[in-house]
Amino acid sequence: MIQEHLSLVSGANGHLGNNLVRFLLKNGIPVRATVRNSKNKKAFEGLDCEVIEADITDKVSFIEALQGVETFYAVGAAFKLWAKDPKKEIYDVNMLGTQNTIEAAAEAGVKRIVYVSSIAALDYTKLPTREDYGYNPDRRNMYYNSKNDGEKLAFELAKKLGIELVSVMPSAMIGSESFLPLNVSYGVLKLILNKEIPVDTKITLNWIDVKDVAEGCYLAAQKGRNGERYILANEKCMTITDTTILADRLFPQLKIKVPSSVPKFLLYAIAGMMELFAKLNDKTPVLTRKDIAMFSGLQQNFDISKARNELGFNPKDPESVVKEALQYLMEHHKMR
Repeated sequence: MIQEHLSLVSGANGHLGNNLVRFLLKNGIPVRATVRNSKNKKAFEGLDCEVIEADITDKVSFIEALQGVETFYAVGAAFKLWAKDPKKEIYDVNMLGTQNTIEAAAEAGVKRIVYVSSIAALDYTKLPTREDYGYNPDRRNMYYNSKNDGEKLAFELAKKLGIELVSVMPSAMIGSESFLPLNVSYGVLKLILNKEIPVDTKITLNWIDVKDVAEGCYLAAQKGRNGERYILANEKCMTITDTTILADRLFPQLKIKVPSSVPKFLLYAIAGMMELFAKLNDKTPVLTRKDIAMFSGLQQNFDISKARNELGFNPKDPESVVKEALQYLMEHHKMR
């Protein structure tokens, strides 16, 4: 039997998942949280919610977890831009995870799904980008491919199985609360504070407070139209260099050097060296040649009027978001 208002959040010890759990609890909504490993409970200290083990690659675990749930927030996914075997570790996991969790939700009698997609699933050929421009035609990155194909699959399955589904597409999430390991977006801020970005890559990020995204997910569950997608981002993006200038202004004691501009061929050479160094040390490269090819100069500006008008989404401005996140990083995560 469905319990009134019981919500399930998958990937609940991740950055968005944990902030969403906190938001729902604050608003008096009972929450069941799923994690891949139930030993990993640090993110739930002091929170009054049920924490259970379930893996998106194991459908049976989700059929059990979703019993009695009214709203399912499908947050859990492999969130990384680089892997040794990107198809197997990112694409296949996210596609299988989408299929498993939506089929499990339908079998368990869930009423509504908020599917967390990404701005990676948007077409950037016209700016500012809108939801109705379609999907990203750039197929060079397996994470991006998994978000595009995963969202399409989610809508197809929901329609076929007769379950309501709304998709939300967050941009680069930063802000508190955040637990180790830090997400990709926070990774960029960490590189800035550690003075590890030597040159201007011309890469932009659309910064958004994770707490605004958590609220946006809830608003999508309440007001989002079935079968629709909503961008949860800011209107304007910021270059990594502008973000570095802001960090230097906030923390002059760190003496952060603003990266200098170099020709594109040199950018590719630097990225190639970083890839080689990472390979030799069995680490994730800070920058790859594919990153430069895909993201250098790409503008991530969005028309968010649909989310503003239909959901009441009203995000904090990017500069305030970056300031708060940098402050949080300095205070809560040891910066060397």
